[in-house]
Amino acid sequence: MTLSRHLGILFNAALLSAAVFSFGVSSADALPPPSQGGENGKDAPKKVQAPSLEDLYARLKASEDDAEAKGISRLIEQRLGRSGSATADLLTERARQAMSGRDYALAVELMDRATHLEPQWAEGWNRRATVFWLLTDQTNAVADLQRTLVLEPRHYEAWAALGRIYLSMDDKRRALDAFRRASAIYPRMEKLQSAIDRLAPEIDGRDL
Repeated sequence: MTLSRHLGILFNAALLSAAVFSFGVSSADALPPPSQGGENGKDAPKKVQAPSLEDLYARLKASEDDAEAKGISRLIEQRLGRSGSATADLLTERARQAMSGRDYALAVELMDRATHLEPQWAEGWNRRATVFWLLTDQTNAVADLQRTLVLEPRHYEAWAALGRIYLSMDDKRRALDAFRRASAIYPRMEKLQSAIDRLAPEIDGRDL
């Protein structure tokens, strides 16, 4: 079995469940804030300011624990999942439901509307790319992922998805580059390093 087919099978087997999950991250996954108070617990608790997106990305890159990194990644995904528009959020939720029912054509239509309403929302393009991939429309999936990365260059899920699509197209050099870009942002991302380890000897060896 070729490397491309092996990774493609792994990707396709997990794609639908991962894609549907990416359409909504529960606030219950958020990391609990540290407790506040004076020495005797008499002081009124101070409101803890949520870490910035930049802080979360820095923590994600520096994390040396898989579980911690996964928790941070969920916080990042939760932040990225906020469109800033109640209408776009509603359309996206309906698209998620359509995906759950495997009505991908409807999901694309709904995400079309969401991205039209919020064209600067990187996650909206990423989610529409997911539906295009499920429709085996690689061209539009790649275009939407590239749009995602213009708006949010640190979107590791988009980099990883782009790598998988390039791999399915047997463009191993661009696949390896995309995987490495994802790994630079989220080093402990599940299965990413194993994909890099399989591709690197073949691609890097060509440059020697």
